[in-house]
Amino acid sequence: MKKMLISSALISVLGAMTLAERAAGRYLRAPDHDSNTKSASELATEIKAEHQKAFDAVKAIAEDALGKAKSGETLSEAIKQKADEALLKLNGVTEQVAEMEQKLARGTKGDDEQPKSLGEQFTESQNVKDWLAGSPTKGKADLRIKATLTSATTAAAGSVGDGIQVTRLPGILPLPQRRLTVRDLLSQGRMDGNALEYVKETGFTNNAGMVAEGATKPSSDIQLDLVSTSAKVIAHWMKASRQVLDDIQQLRSMIDERLIYGLAYKEESQLLNGDNTGQNLNGIIPQATAYAAPIALADLNIIDVLRLAMLQAALAEYPATGHVMHPTDWASIETLKDGVGRYIIGNPQGSTSPTLWGLPVVATQAIAIRKFLTGAFRLGAQVFDRWDARVEAGYENDDFTKNLVTILAEERLALAVYRPEAFIYGDFDTALSA
Repeated sequence: MKKMLISSALISVLGAMTLAERAAGRYLRAPDHDSNTKSASELATEIKAEHQKAFDAVKAIAEDALGKAKSGETLSEAIKQKADEALLKLNGVTEQVAEMEQKLARGTKGDDEQPKSLGEQFTESQNVKDWLAGSPTKGKADLRIKATLTSATTAAAGSVGDGIQVTRLPGILPLPQRRLTVRDLLSQGRMDGNALEYVKETGFTNNAGMVAEGATKPSSDIQLDLVSTSAKVIAHWMKASRQVLDDIQQLRSMIDERLIYGLAYKEESQLLNGDNTGQNLNGIIPQATAYAAPIALADLNIIDVLRLAMLQAALAEYPATGHVMHPTDWASIETLKDGVGRYIIGNPQGSTSPTLWGLPVVATQAIAIRKFLTGAFRLGAQVFDRWDARVEAGYENDDFTKNLVTILAEERLALAVYRPEAFIYGDFDTALSA
């Protein structure tokens, strides 16, 4: 009977040792996975040390029991109690191994699982469980958590997105600006006062002839007309806060540049197309002479039309000094080819300024597509500046009390078209079909 009791105790001890070895072995062979607190390798080291300590204790008891069994001695109650404590310790290690295996199994399911809340992690912590199991009346239980750092900008643990610095290119990328060159074709001048007057010759009868001795000499006639126009104001403004102008230094210069460009943009349209109503200028195109081919040509093309317009101006005693057309029409001219496929106008790799028949070409969207204006710009018209384009800043109404600034750009100018016959205006389509 005594031998049977000893054998039963040994079987319990050895069985617990075998179970612990298998459990620890399974865990120690498991691959590393991320954990909320420690890596798998770190946990494995701790479990292995704890298991080895418990295993050594159980082994010592088992060897002592085997020695007593061989000599026929009876196991004392102290030995049995010591064996029970060692087994409890070993079982605790086994339970931790099982828990780690469950965590590893959950870790292989993917990253789509929602992370546990702080409350869940606290109640499931082994430290907390052990502390509560002792029915504590004082003290505390700690839970240390290492948050995973992410690019989130929320208030959740590990959210470091607000610390990520964006890459911003310096300056401000502006919108495209039209190339403005119509004014460059005209003569420039300045004026005093608001009104501009000039005397224009409107007619001349030339009766000059050969006169015999003692005969009456013929009389010629000339007609003059007083033409008056007035300076017109082109203006626009923007409003900005003093704070934004101080905080964005480049903004003020950008506003100034944009406002000046806006004046020039409107000016170019007025110089060409102003209809002389209200505050509009009397532009060149409304006063120009309609195109009428002086001679007929066979197989007329778009380049021929412009050459005949030059001839028409020359016959009016005002040799042309330039052409104005839409960029689309100029592209059509530049891509014309001869019978063998060679470009007629220049070389695609050339870098010369746009010219045609020796005259500069101004390609601008201020003139309609399929329209052209050819003329003696410097002799036939002149632009007069009363106010140069300028930008001013000041307070308007309640701007001062609102920390606002009104930025105003304006210019004042007049246009004199001395000789309408110096400008030839026409339609490519009509000219080519005539």
